[in-house]
Amino acid sequence: MTITQLYYVLAVAENQNFTKAAEKCFVTQPTLSMQIQKLEDELSIQIFDRSKKPIELTDVGNKIVTQARNIVNESYRIQDIVDQQKGYIGGEFKLGIIPTVMPTLLPMFLKNFIKKHPKVKLKIEELTTDEIISRIKDGHLDAAIAATPLEDQSIKERVLYYEPFVSYIPKNHKLHTNKKIDISELDVNDMLLLEDGHCFRDGVLNLCKALKTQPEEQFQLESGSIETLIKLSNEGLGMTLLPYLHTLDINEKEKDNLHYFKEPSPAREVSLIYHKSELKMQIIEALQDVILGVVRGAIAFQDVQIISPLASGKK
Repeated sequence: MTITQLYYVLAVAENQNFTKAAEKCFVTQPTLSMQIQKLEDELSIQIFDRSKKPIELTDVGNKIVTQARNIVNESYRIQDIVDQQKGYIGGEFKLGIIPTVMPTLLPMFLKNFIKKHPKVKLKIEELTTDEIISRIKDGHLDAAIAATPLEDQSIKERVLYYEPFVSYIPKNHKLHTNKKIDISELDVNDMLLLEDGHCFRDGVLNLCKALKTQPEEQFQLESGSIETLIKLSNEGLGMTLLPYLHTLDINEKEKDNLHYFKEPSPAREVSLIYHKSELKMQIIEALQDVILGVVRGAIAFQDVQIISPLASGKK
């Protein structure tokens, strides 16, 4: 049994196709198939059910893939040990960022990070929290930036900052004249929300302590972007809530529609998250240092109440 064979097994399990797996591993399909067959012969079991289209894992194959992923990840740790000993910060690093953080935080730190660590080849993807968790567990992401706490034992979290919620209330709205907003004044049925799948939406629902349960004939509007919510609110279609960093680029006219909450202000916790196996820690720590250096000047709120991104409610 070799680590290479286990690596090939993981590739086939992911792609459900021997040809595609071989392409991803940069080997010929006969070479990959032969190595997997040798492993199956050695273990006297079938890892894959080749009669199914696409190829499926057998019951024992599922268990082998879980263990193979652990072994392959641990093998990468040897290179990590060497890199850390040499003080080397470089190589490919796959980073996921949730959609409500990507457009505000990424421009703040990316240029600084590239300049400080030119040997790191960052590959950045905008992904939902569910996609991020899945890819971290599968080894397809080295780390991510997401709203926390996630309450997942396989994932570690390093808090980067606490980002307050800010109300965006158009002039024709009943709350527009209020200097500061109390959480009790919020009505989720009078609010423009992000679509399902966004953790900021879940945070808003947790803040309101209610689900959006309107009759079907009543007006409902949800959007995939915060920018669209602002435009819809400007048209008088309702109020919405924004993460604080999104308010920094709003034009002067729209700033009149921003209303802050009474303290403690509701806020989300934004963290750098990664697998408990702690691979590529030297890059994770370098990324954390650069981000902390830029956000300290942008967010100075102290008295905040953290709202959980999970459906279960507040922390």
